[in-house]
Amino acid sequence: MPYREGGSGTAPTLIQSVRRAVRLLDELERRGGAGSAKQLAREALLPLPTAYHLLRTLVHEGLVRNDSGVYALVSPLRREAGTAAHSPALGIQAWVDSLSRDLDAAVYFVQYRDGEVEIGAVSDNPARPPVQEWADFRATAHAHAAGQSLLLQLEPEQRSEHLGRHPVTELTPHTVGARCAFERRLAALPRRLPVLEHQEYALGTACAAVPITVGAETAAVALSIPAAQGARLRGLADRLQERAEQVLISQTFAVAAHGHEP
Repeated sequence: MPYREGGSGTAPTLIQSVRRAVRLLDELERRGGAGSAKQLAREALLPLPTAYHLLRTLVHEGLVRNDSGVYALVSPLRREAGTAAHSPALGIQAWVDSLSRDLDAAVYFVQYRDGEVEIGAVSDNPARPPVQEWADFRATAHAHAAGQSLLLQLEPEQRSEHLGRHPVTELTPHTVGARCAFERRLAALPRRLPVLEHQEYALGTACAAVPITVGAETAAVALSIPAAQGARLRGLADRLQERAEQVLISQTFAVAAHGHEP
């Protein structure tokens, strides 16, 4: 950002077009990720021609998509996954909300960043509320399906370093509470198959998680249901994996369409 000299210090020179573009992005987010040019122009208090010009620029830069006149925010997941019908059409939050309704389960998108488990999105579905975080989710990756899926994807050195900072502990009677036993369990699991977890993090809850490819990120998508419905878990995990693989397929086609090796 350019600066101008001013008095005893410096003051930013604000770029009007950038501020207007940010207003459009804010309005898109406020509307849940999508809207028409007319709606966005009205709500951002911008002339319609100006809104069109800015939206075309945002589309060109890959921040917004134009789907037959409906402009949609592009999340990091959407940007990698491309335009396939099964990828999250309005961003990660809308995608996990849709999955939650389709699977009749709470859904979570998680990533491993800078050595920590990070929750990217949790479904908003009153019929299937998420698990209450009673123990630090980042420090208990060994006890929940999402964390186990992330740890399974790490290189052995990374995983060892993580478990050194966040020791394996027993959270419930069902948790694998010893590091050596936990590492043996991970070693026996295929890296790309669903991880199933029954009441290891929270009593009364069963969970499943599968890895998901989002560029170079280590990520997973997970679901939770009441433990009393545990008989549903295997089938739900398979359906969850299908949806994750659809994102991978759409990402591959998107890369290939741009002339690069998938």
